[in-house]
Amino acid sequence: MDILVVGGGGREHAIVMKLAQSPRVDKLYCTPGNGGISKYAECFDVSATDIDGVVELAQKIKCDMVVVAPDDPLVLGMVDALQQKGFKTFGPKANAAIIEGSKVFSKELMKKYGIPTANYEVFTDSESAIKYLKEQNTYPAVIKADGLALGKGVILAQDEDEAVTAVHEMIDELKFGKSSARIVIEEYLTGPEVSVLSFTDGKTVVPMLSSMDHKRALDGDKGLNTGGMGTVAPNPYYTDDVAKQCMETIFKPTIEAMNKEGRTFEGCLYFGLMLTPKGPKVIEYNCRFGDPETQVVLPMLETDLCDIFEAIYDHTLSELKIKWKSGSCACVVMASGGYPLSYPKGLEIKGLDEKGQLDGAVIYHAGTKLDGEKMLTNGGRVLGVTCTALTLAEALRRAYEAVSKISWENAHYRTDIGKRALEANVDPLNLDYKDDMEDYIESNGVYLRQ
Repeated sequence: MDILVVGGGGREHAIVMKLAQSPRVDKLYCTPGNGGISKYAECFDVSATDIDGVVELAQKIKCDMVVVAPDDPLVLGMVDALQQKGFKTFGPKANAAIIEGSKVFSKELMKKYGIPTANYEVFTDSESAIKYLKEQNTYPAVIKADGLALGKGVILAQDEDEAVTAVHEMIDELKFGKSSARIVIEEYLTGPEVSVLSFTDGKTVVPMLSSMDHKRALDGDKGLNTGGMGTVAPNPYYTDDVAKQCMETIFKPTIEAMNKEGRTFEGCLYFGLMLTPKGPKVIEYNCRFGDPETQVVLPMLETDLCDIFEAIYDHTLSELKIKWKSGSCACVVMASGGYPLSYPKGLEIKGLDEKGQLDGAVIYHAGTKLDGEKMLTNGGRVLGVTCTALTLAEALRRAYEAVSKISWENAHYRTDIGKRALEANVDPLNLDYKDDMEDYIESNGVYLRQ
């Protein structure tokens, strides 16, 4: 198969590299791609949100499947447009992608179908929103832009001043454009946070390995919210019992709810969960692979990703056994100094080989570009330095060792990725066959999770 991947970040690089492992994949294309992706796929200069341009490109290269990875084109209806032209696709149609495209829609869906989530109210004018905040007088308060905002449309206001400022910026100043003309204010939930990506064809839902994201820019979960500064998988707080509870109270009910609404979801549905004292609750849905969660989940996937994408398109996911490698995976994001605010571009990255990689680690490129033989920074989050190992502690040690070999001016990264997971005092392998570990080590075989 010849496959076109739409997007140009670390998530897309992870998808491209996983597809490149498939014996069924002949040629890979990507648009717009980045410096690292260009080493594995032929890249084009068509924007990920240019629906007509991507359709024309798919027709020109005569690809067999198009994987639409980012949220914006999914919400805009790129999958609909491609299917109308007869292309196999991976990703939900626009009427299903709204589950991420509108926080108000997703909250009302959960309320209607009894899916556990935080209490909330919706506002379109700042006066009413501020009045509600003062009446509640409970902090931290969670304030969310309704629409897409590059993962930055959520403010955790620590006091009334921060909350009032956030409301004015979103509604009155349209900080995130039309996306923040309507906002959601919801209760602040406490407990371990878990990200669970899932494959679904609208009938069957197959959760992937759980992961733990690190959103804040600085160590100790301080600083501004970002798109994600690192991840580990699996998440030790996500035990088998929690997984079963989530399947019955969240995953299946969400798929069924979308079907009842005439919005069948086909693709990757991301569940952002909080394991509260009252049980798991949904913080948010995403209509696509998370970034950088994908960078720690896909390296652990044993089953051919191309087979999975086809099974979802053909609605035969129930017939496919999806298997995972044992062990753990860690990803440390290296970002430009100044991210998530202003930062320079075009700085030379040193320490990578000609494939944009590093011996002993997989380097996922998020914001890079090639300039001749030089790899330059071209975004806020630049690289995702990823390593797998039998234990999480070893995966993290290897990842940080790799980070120490890569450099550019004012590169920034957190030094405490995975610390909370290591402190969980839960078996990081989450295995039932510890008795077999000696055999595993001796044979260096691979145990598989189904």
